[in-house]
Amino acid sequence: MSEKLKQFIDKNIPIIDSEMNRIVQSLQMPKSLKDAMLYSINAGGKRIRPLLVLSVLEDLNATSKDALKVASAIELVHTYSLIHDDLPCMDDDDFRRGKPTNHKVFGEATAVLAGDAMLTLSFQLMASLDNTSPEKAVRLAKLLADAAGATGMVGGQILDMEGETTRLNLEQLENVHMHKTGALLSFSIEAGAILADADEDVFGYLKEYAKHIGLAFQIKDDILDVTSTTEALGKTANSDASSHKSTYPALLGLEGAEQQLLKYHDLSIKNLSFLKKEQPLLELFANYIMGRLA
Repeated sequence: MSEKLKQFIDKNIPIIDSEMNRIVQSLQMPKSLKDAMLYSINAGGKRIRPLLVLSVLEDLNATSKDALKVASAIELVHTYSLIHDDLPCMDDDDFRRGKPTNHKVFGEATAVLAGDAMLTLSFQLMASLDNTSPEKAVRLAKLLADAAGATGMVGGQILDMEGETTRLNLEQLENVHMHKTGALLSFSIEAGAILADADEDVFGYLKEYAKHIGLAFQIKDDILDVTSTTEALGKTANSDASSHKSTYPALLGLEGAEQQLLKYHDLSIKNLSFLKKEQPLLELFANYIMGRLA
């Protein structure tokens, strides 16, 4: 990881974590529900999605007083999705980020409700963007709904589950991951562009960057599932194979998956040429995603 990116991450992750804790702690709710929400919020994580929101603003030399609220909202959606993804009726995982999964600590019912609360809280945040015009706030809320719901992540989850019983071709597999993983990553980048008041040309370039970086992220996940360890990943390694999931290594072989990863990494970088600056954060994030070890 480059020193510039490390400094950016080290500076902003504590700010993001503090904001999410502040938001949840400020709400009146049963203690058991709050404890379950805070458990997953504070379980760690790379915070890539909220960091991407902030990275877009920095690369575009823009600021927004609502950026941290939007960044927190997307991380709440992501965290809810992990809680539900780990449930016995889904991927049935015992560990997440090196710790017992939410349902293992609090029970399935509370885990489901903690996830539900995070999802609805994210839209409460989107409805309280005090420093953003109503038009932009509505655009952001709709974009998040599209990314998180049936046309985005949830639809991708269904396609992923159906792929456990069907051998997907490359086009079908990429369609799964553009929805399951790519939709929330794309929202993060597009949301940053909206907050920065980017023009349509810039928005278009960033949308293409987001599409390719989302695919690269998932390919790397698939590769790590077969090349890394449970200890390094913080979750069960080789879980895709045991669940009979369609993955890039299963479809293309490990070498073919690596080639696809390089292809989408390079395509993402090409869409950043408009920035005309040395080492934009978005390029450094693309390099980080390609080279990460967990």
